[in-house]
Amino acid sequence: MKGIKFSENVARIDTSGIRKIFEAAGSDAINLGLGQPDFDTPEHIKAAAIKAINEGFTGYTVGSGIPELREALSSKFKKDNGFSVSPEEIIVTSGASEALAIALAALLNHGDEVLISNPGFVSYNALTEIMSGKAVGVPLAEDLTMKPETVLEKITPKTRAIILNSPSNPTGTVASRADIKALAEIADDHNITIISDEVYEYFIYEGEHVSPASYSDNVITVNATSKSYAMTGWRLGYVAARKDYIGQMLKVHQYFQACSNSIAQKAAYAAVTGPKDSVNAMREEFRKRRDVLVKGLNDLGMECALPKGAFYAFPKVSNSAEAASKLISNGVIVTPGTAFGSEGDGYIRISYAASMKDIEKALGIMEKVL
Repeated sequence: MKGIKFSENVARIDTSGIRKIFEAAGSDAINLGLGQPDFDTPEHIKAAAIKAINEGFTGYTVGSGIPELREALSSKFKKDNGFSVSPEEIIVTSGASEALAIALAALLNHGDEVLISNPGFVSYNALTEIMSGKAVGVPLAEDLTMKPETVLEKITPKTRAIILNSPSNPTGTVASRADIKALAEIADDHNITIISDEVYEYFIYEGEHVSPASYSDNVITVNATSKSYAMTGWRLGYVAARKDYIGQMLKVHQYFQACSNSIAQKAAYAAVTGPKDSVNAMREEFRKRRDVLVKGLNDLGMECALPKGAFYAFPKVSNSAEAASKLISNGVIVTPGTAFGSEGDGYIRISYAASMKDIEKALGIMEKVL
């Protein structure tokens, strides 16, 4: 393939560090590296999908998503998140990943800057670069949250967006109401858009979930059924914003996807409108695992703050790559903090979306290895 020229945007990004580690590990390894609930999709959700298949609901849907699902999501945002959007201000997407992509595609011109927490979720930087933008890292405070005063220092005339993620991947932190409100005010004052990734909203153990859209119209809210309902493989996300945003994002969505998976949309409707027993059960089980993991890490002499949300611990280590490599070679998959940005050096991310048995076994290996 000599002489073939590829996109510079794609050439300068790397494969996800999370995926690299996961795919390189042995099949019998304890996987504390992948952010995926180890629960099955609830039965009533699977039944809705099977019913959709049996009824032949297998064609294209309306591009923005089936009306009943968008109606349900509109009600959900009002009830759970404290802001109002009409069904016409919602697009159902192929996971939160597509929602993030179409938001950035709609906003960015060449060289426009996006403020992203450093460390932060791996997709944010890569998607920004693919869309010809420039990712600008915002170092986190001592408590591993993004502070308004640090964001203000990073704003330039080229700043177009701030990506917020609370509860956070990889840190497990939850932003305070005061900080969310202040960031929303900054967005309004500087005519910047907040892209708020809220996929872990139901997994909070201390604190509260606050949506920036409850304070500002300059917000694109991204969410999904993936984590909340153990539906990662269904690839069903959604995005909500004012009509000006939605009009631009819908154009991109129509060419990227045409529409989200029809069967997954029916399943998502059952998830959003159905009982939340499974969500509550997962949250309480994650809380128990979190407490065992963090106590075990601290007992080993590893400094690890108690995560307030999501299902990740982010303990300090002397060398991220070395610690992760040692653990992986001994059968425990973790992710080096450097996979999430330069400021992640000195940390590893450990997912406790794994069985208690695996967590306890992993702690035993860590005691011998680290």
